[in-house]
Amino acid sequence: MPRMTGGQAAVHALRREGVEVVFALPGVQIMQLFDAFHGQRDIRLVTVRHEQATTHMADGYARVSGKPGVALVVPGPGVLNAATGLGTAYASSSPVLLLAGQVESHAIGSDTGALHEVNDQLDVVRPLTKWCRRVLRVADIPAAIHEAFRQMNTGRPRPTEVEIPPDVLAATGDVDFPEPAPETPRAPDPGAVERAAALLRQARRPLIWAGGGAVISGCSEELAALADVLGAPVATTPEGKGAIPEDHPHSLGTNYYGHGAAALAMPSADVVLAVGTRLTGIMRGTTALRPPHQLIHIDVDGTVPGKVYPAEVAVHSDARLALQALLDALGPKMGKPRWHLEEVEKMRQEARRWVQEQAPLQLEVINTIQRELPQDAVLVSGVTNVGYWCNLAYPVTRPRTYFTSSYFATLGYAFPLSLGAKIATGPDRPVVCLSGDGGFLYGASELATAVQFGINVVAIVFADGAFGASLNDQRTRYGGREVGTRLHNPDLVRLAEAFGARGIRCSGPDGVGKALRQALDGGRPTLIEVPMPTLAPPFQIPPRSLS
Repeated sequence: MPRMTGGQAAVHALRREGVEVVFALPGVQIMQLFDAFHGQRDIRLVTVRHEQATTHMADGYARVSGKPGVALVVPGPGVLNAATGLGTAYASSSPVLLLAGQVESHAIGSDTGALHEVNDQLDVVRPLTKWCRRVLRVADIPAAIHEAFRQMNTGRPRPTEVEIPPDVLAATGDVDFPEPAPETPRAPDPGAVERAAALLRQARRPLIWAGGGAVISGCSEELAALADVLGAPVATTPEGKGAIPEDHPHSLGTNYYGHGAAALAMPSADVVLAVGTRLTGIMRGTTALRPPHQLIHIDVDGTVPGKVYPAEVAVHSDARLALQALLDALGPKMGKPRWHLEEVEKMRQEARRWVQEQAPLQLEVINTIQRELPQDAVLVSGVTNVGYWCNLAYPVTRPRTYFTSSYFATLGYAFPLSLGAKIATGPDRPVVCLSGDGGFLYGASELATAVQFGINVVAIVFADGAFGASLNDQRTRYGGREVGTRLHNPDLVRLAEAFGARGIRCSGPDGVGKALRQALDGGRPTLIEVPMPTLAPPFQIPPRSLS
């Protein structure tokens, strides 16, 4: 049984779990951990400029790689700053480990004003994590880190947290390291599969909804095969984009706040098969489930089915295993198609026409971005107008290439998350993030991180000098009474150049294509500033109604 410090035990435990990169910001309570990283070559330590970036970058790394991302911060303000990234990862079902410092063991819970004290810090992270633990003995560090990874790799992936006081990190003890063991995905109950298959056999107009869980499980082949067997169209949530290629003949594209081709299909559907989705509030208007819809709900999180709409059949399972079991139960194609492909294409065309009518300028920009990027490029869709419209209009053909902040709608997450995504993709695949001028300045200091570590992300910043959605809200719902929504911006191009990045300013949206080509060929982090008017986002446009 080896003997080592707590800091060494933590780093060795991370190495045994296959960790290759840690996103961190140093401080007094975690310097023993930083010292343990010295001289080792297996784990890359990326130092950021704001703790919020540690968890956002770990999140981006996890979403592209499919492996847990790791963040490291001091207690108190470090944990509180990192909490936004934890919340975003929680909402997006992303596996992120926050390794956090603590105050000295004797001061925990004393409320005596120790440096960086939060009393009680676990209460801060508990609502934002799947599992969290405080470790007070060197011998317990490896098991705690192993359990954090087991939790992230089992069932629904979500963040975890382990916090260790500085005196424990500095202490020496005998440690034993658990053997990393691959987790077996949860298989479906055969009875539930047969009930689901029976319901699908008698369905006249089955429709499939795929969410982020379909992407996480890697069930794209099974999803496309099931759509073919059933002759059923497939709609996705924004988080589910890429679960089925959006150029697939059965694809309805993405639903977003009641908009999209699914709004035309759902009223005539009788059986809905939901795969890895919570059926959240973005399903509005005619895309919302309502009687007499019959729901088959597949989810690895057994608490999800029935929360929003009663499930006729609940299948508690990994999505890929459940869809394969359904394919086995259904057999080959089931007679004549329930939906004709011409009908699906007609609905897709009508949805595209609606976007063209409602958002012609945004669509022009989105089409330009799509033309310039290869299919394996990663697009991080930020909380900005063009980003919102990308949910409906940016076609995605591969999983893990399009990311949102899910229902958390985290302003400012896109740029730091894209940095972590780029580290996961490596140098050959482009990573582009879309931000507004308000959101980008949340993490503008991470331009220094991008330059220091050679993280060649392209950040497209749409500048309208406002918190645009809120300003448009004031114009449309509050009688034009503007207050607190206008912004004063720095010269964004000169800001990027001051950090050592490249800055490109477009004269307008029509210059995006040329600027993006220059950025992709430039070989360094690049900011493209695009002036835009304040425009309406999709969620401020009423969805279709049955009335």
